[in-house]
Amino acid sequence: MDQKTPKETATERESPQQGAVRTALVVLALCFTLAVLGRGLSESFTVFLKPIAETFGWDRAQVVSIYSLTWLISGLTAPLVGRLFDHSGPRIVYALGLLLLGSAFLIAGHAKALWQFQLSIGLCVGIGVAFIGNVPNSILLGRWFGPKLPTAMAVVYSAMGGGVLALLPASQLLIDHLGWRQTYQMFGFAALGLLVPLMLLPWRLFAAGSPHVVKKTDPDFIDDGWTLLSAMRHHAFWALFSTFFFTAVGMYAIAAQIVAYLIDAGFPPLQAATAWGFSGVVLVFGMLGVSALDGLIGRRPSVLLSYAISILGIALLWLLQYSPNLILLTGFVVCFGSMMGSRGPLITATAMKIFRGKRVGTIYGTISIGSGLGSAFGSWSGGLIHDATHGYNALLVFALASVVLGMIPFLIVPALRR
Repeated sequence: MDQKTPKETATERESPQQGAVRTALVVLALCFTLAVLGRGLSESFTVFLKPIAETFGWDRAQVVSIYSLTWLISGLTAPLVGRLFDHSGPRIVYALGLLLLGSAFLIAGHAKALWQFQLSIGLCVGIGVAFIGNVPNSILLGRWFGPKLPTAMAVVYSAMGGGVLALLPASQLLIDHLGWRQTYQMFGFAALGLLVPLMLLPWRLFAAGSPHVVKKTDPDFIDDGWTLLSAMRHHAFWALFSTFFFTAVGMYAIAAQIVAYLIDAGFPPLQAATAWGFSGVVLVFGMLGVSALDGLIGRRPSVLLSYAISILGIALLWLLQYSPNLILLTGFVVCFGSMMGSRGPLITATAMKIFRGKRVGTIYGTISIGSGLGSAFGSWSGGLIHDATHGYNALLVFALASVVLGMIPFLIVPALRR
């Protein structure tokens, strides 16, 4: 009878772990792809804003209300997404997301009234983005990456930049050549076309998680019996909620009107869309950089530094309306764009660590309502402020104050100062 050498035995012992690593990377790539699609399609509305407004003669606040509704619904849907994920698994959640996105854009291509855009791009895209977005991705990746979740989430969060980089300039080119209605039709068919390959993936394997992560005990684990009500009685829950809310208010008050702002400042439409699209490039470095700093200097200093860079980006954007040049534009894209969501992976990892358990999806999803509410309120308020003042200075002051408020929990809340 042949005897196995120690080397052969060691290789066999390593094989399951190597297989788990490969599967984890496949799951990471899948989450990244879905995040690129969801974020890119939703953020593409910043390019559609002016053509739709000019087609129907609507003011800025009316058109921005569509974008605001997208993020409001996305945030409010987050707890439902988490609960459905806990109950039915990722296959159902992701498939529903693509179905809603595809249907929404097909409807939007024929819309003729504001309520029709609010129903399709606002309601359906908002729900669709939530179903393929950060909540299900965070839960699924948590089963495969464990303590390395912040790095994995940084990669997925950077998909926001990848989606912006890919789809904003592409949207502008398609609108220039085909019109905005035909562009929406193309988006709809593309999303629906991805449903079949998505359903054929080995979801049972993906949902099971890595045995090395699932079975591993965490010495810092606080409680294994969290419910939504008990979590809501913990100060960390509301600290994370308020950070999500106020930061999103400040960032999205600006983001919804970036392309229009740059056009009004004197940049050609394609250059404006491409410049903001390139925020996707710097966002990747911002996400990974902040997450790397988390391991080097700690979570709180890393987050505070990211807020300081965001504030510098707002200052550069203010200067752009008085001196529209490529130096200031580059500085703004680098500072503001690189930090657009850079705090997300760290906030997500903090929430997943504190409230980990059977109901983590529901709890994290509820915390994420803050981001959706903030995005909606910020973009809608930004449109109102622009219409009321016929300029951008008051809007930028509003955004700056909101970003500062988003930073405060990391200065005063004990659970976020550790």
